Amino acid sequence: MKFKTFPVFLAFLAMGFGDAVGPFVGLAKNEFTLSNAMAYLIPFMGFIMFGLLSVPMGIIQAKKGKKFILLTGLVVMLLGIVIPIFGLSQFYLLLLTVLLLGAGATILQVAGNPIMRDVSSDGKYSRNLSLAQFVKAIGSLTGPVIPAVAAAYFAADWKILFPIYSVCLIITIIAVSTLNVQEKKSESGDPVTLASCLALLKNGYVAMMVATIFLYVGAEVCMSSGIPIYLESQFGIKIEKLGLLGTGLFFTTLMIGRFLGGIILNWISPRKFFICTVVISIIAMLGLFTGVAVVVLFSVILIGLGFANIFPLVFSITVDAMPEKTNELSGLMVTAIVGGAFVPPLMGLVADKTTVSFGFIVPLAALVYMAFVAVKNLKTVSI
Repeated sequence: MKFKTFPVFLAFLAMGFGDAVGPFVGLAKNEFTLSNAMAYLIPFMGFIMFGLLSVPMGIIQAKKGKKFILLTGLVVMLLGIVIPIFGLSQFYLLLLTVLLLGAGATILQVAGNPIMRDVSSDGKYSRNLSLAQFVKAIGSLTGPVIPAVAAAYFAADWKILFPIYSVCLIITIIAVSTLNVQEKKSESGDPVTLASCLALLKNGYVAMMVATIFLYVGAEVCMSSGIPIYLESQFGIKIEKLGLLGTGLFFTTLMIGRFLGGIILNWISPRKFFICTVVISIIAMLGLFTGVAVVVLFSVILIGLGFANIFPLVFSITVDAMPEKTNELSGLMVTAIVGGAFVPPLMGLVADKTTVSFGFIVPLAALVYMAFVAVKNLKTVSI
């Protein structure tokens, strides 16, 4: 069983490559002399694929199997990575690359989260999913880390990412191809259709959990993009002078938190841990409003640790509650990742009307909702 999880962990590492679209914004803006509006087309092209592909891929997955969809996602991502290896002379080629990266990451999310349940021992699904998200965070960190190291030590530019990613993807495709897994079939004899996926939203519990994913991803993007802006406006800290410490602090603590979550879940139930993580996040978020440098720094670290396991916990708790609807739930919850495109602009609007620090009221409100959901889950034994 441990051997079977290894190729899936590699797929989660590749999944993290899709998060490299964040660092692409500033890098490509300078490369192609773009306006801000054009530059922000880059993450939009990636996020929009979660809204467009997730449910359809969940339907296909029910017919073709999770391993097939996992391989499809890896191949789509590889196609996107190959394009810039032959040159990025035009901006539209970068957009096409990001589009395929987003599509590949979407497909990997649809298949990767539920197939981890198939390769996990009984009672270890939540733990393994948290560890998988930790591995994904490592892949995400390569976006800002590799270009910085390449520029500092090898006189190479940010496009060095693409040949490195392509080699990793080829290795992962080979590993997943050799995976021999007995996929857990749906306990329901009904075929998976678009109508059956959308019908699940009539279930109050499912709608609540999907909304939680939507708000969580939106809140996470708010934090990753808002913290550097807040540090500069509040303390005059220039992001470019902080290097990896400033831009990667949130993601680094997020990665550490996911690793710790995989260990902690050996001794505490997912539903109880869900409450703990949300409470820690809320307390840490309140520290940002103090404006005290030491408190703010400690708060950023705690926010990363608190946020770290919310996504895998919500996903695994929901699937474990309704295992007969795994493919439909996977499609719906991965679709909800599109919240990362809609919640941050709301934070920006609030910040423009008030202050940068008060803009954090938006992710704080999302966390309050998550706390409500966590309490409801503790009381909910079955659906």
